[in-house]
Amino acid sequence: MGGQSGDRNPADAIGSRREARETALGVLYAADSRGSDPLEVLADQPVQHEDYTIELVEGVAEHIVEIDELIDRFAEGWRTDRMPRVDLSLVRMAVFELGYRADVPTSAVLAEVVALVADYSTERSGRFVNGVVSRIAEELRPDT
Repeated sequence: MGGQSGDRNPADAIGSRREARETALGVLYAADSRGSDPLEVLADQPVQHEDYTIELVEGVAEHIVEIDELIDRFAEGWRTDRMPRVDLSLVRMAVFELGYRADVPTSAVLAEVVALVADYSTERSGRFVNGVVSRIAEELRPDT
């Protein structure tokens, strides 16, 4: 039957996840820029978000202390409070997925963070973000 989730093209799910990540990036970036709780920023938006956007924002918010400790450990010479906010938001999302979403393949997390940093940050940031996330992936998912 058309329109049911079982009939969806796998590429649609990938596109949908990409959009969810972009929306979550916007929410996390806005919250960090304002010094606000990401959950409040999410709740204040007038649109209904995709489930995965909500999962990402809630997950990062819930585990932000552990996530930032990992980032600080692997971001050689950079502390989270000195990173560009968009880069930090991207790394936080990727670390959440690596640490708490075993259903998301490591390769998908790495590919998405590289694509998003290319779209929303600088070339230098791309190398930095990819390096940090790759090292964290080796720590959290050594068998992948």
